[in-house]
Amino acid sequence: MKFVLRAAFRSISRNKVRSILTTLGIMIGVAAVIAMVALGQGATVMIQIQIAELGSNLIMVVPGSTNRAGVRWGARSLTTLKLEDADAIREECSAVTEVAPVVRGMAQAVSGDQNWAAPILGTTPSYVAIRSWPMESGEMFTEHDVRIASKVCVVGKVVVNKLFLGADPVGQMVRIKKIPFKIIGTLKERGQNVFGDDQDDIVLVPISSAQKKLFGLTHLHTALASAASADHIPIAQNQMRLLLRQRHNIELKDDEDFALRTLSDLIETTEATLRILTILLSTVASISLVVGGVGVMNIMLVSVTERTREIGIRRAIGARRRDILWQFLVESVALSAMGGVIGVAGGMAITAIMSHVLNWPTLVSPGTVLVAFSFSGGVGVFFGFYPAHKAALLNPIEALRYE
Repeated sequence: MKFVLRAAFRSISRNKVRSILTTLGIMIGVAAVIAMVALGQGATVMIQIQIAELGSNLIMVVPGSTNRAGVRWGARSLTTLKLEDADAIREECSAVTEVAPVVRGMAQAVSGDQNWAAPILGTTPSYVAIRSWPMESGEMFTEHDVRIASKVCVVGKVVVNKLFLGADPVGQMVRIKKIPFKIIGTLKERGQNVFGDDQDDIVLVPISSAQKKLFGLTHLHTALASAASADHIPIAQNQMRLLLRQRHNIELKDDEDFALRTLSDLIETTEATLRILTILLSTVASISLVVGGVGVMNIMLVSVTERTREIGIRRAIGARRRDILWQFLVESVALSAMGGVIGVAGGMAITAIMSHVLNWPTLVSPGTVLVAFSFSGGVGVFFGFYPAHKAALLNPIEALRYE
């Protein structure tokens, strides 16, 4: 076996340029597969982090759809979700630790000669706890502010930059729909969420102030609830569903006028989409490996033809067919393995460059590297077997006569 290995590598080293060109397809294929999978896995991790930032063990309650005069209206078209529902969930659902009712709308925020159309969210102090959103400066408004409909607010980083040019606005006044609100706190910067929305472009006000003074609403747009733990999410969902059906007088045969959504559903859907995309991209990249394998087969067939006389001499001095078979098969696998090693290094380099240039997270797992390298070796075996088998079957007398 040592002689077979030495003979194979000696043959490869005699034709360095041809060997490098032969393995080029393998290199490109392995590098492309590693880069594509790394990008897909990195995107999955990034989205998981962004979804986790939406809230801790989050359950969202949203109004359902309705059917009026034969016309089916979409989700959130009902106005049956009330502030009292959120209070009841907080008090009666033992698996729920925090509840934050939410109403939202757009309004022009004005400070001095600066103005900005910002999303206004009316909610309670529990909102930042559920969202695990720390304060940058100042403080969150209190339950007392909610009870008396105080004209106070907490703003995000975008609003700070647009209205106050980045200066700390705590203590300053901002007019929302011509109503003065005092800024008592600012939120830490979060950036975009998984839906592409800028989380920092936000103004939080007490929900009572939003309903009575800004938007004139009596219903909620949504309610956020936090389960005691991840294991308690199904229990909390069941408790909330039973409670809301009871409060809304919904019969067993009737559709619910609300919907409960969790982050696990969103994560599963997103991961499934990314998994399909990663497989698709990896499959396309793997075509390069197949093309590289065809190149290896082509060169090995040429090598068999060129070395026909050498094969005849080896057979004449006692080499067996399996020795010839192993020699050419080892050459094929060695070429593919060399391409695989260089491709792995190239793929990791490409991944690092793309991550730096595109500011996109990547994740190169050992499993991906092992699979890509093993696949390159498998390509060498698959595409190298026919040329090796052909060499082993050569008639030694005819091989010695070959010119």
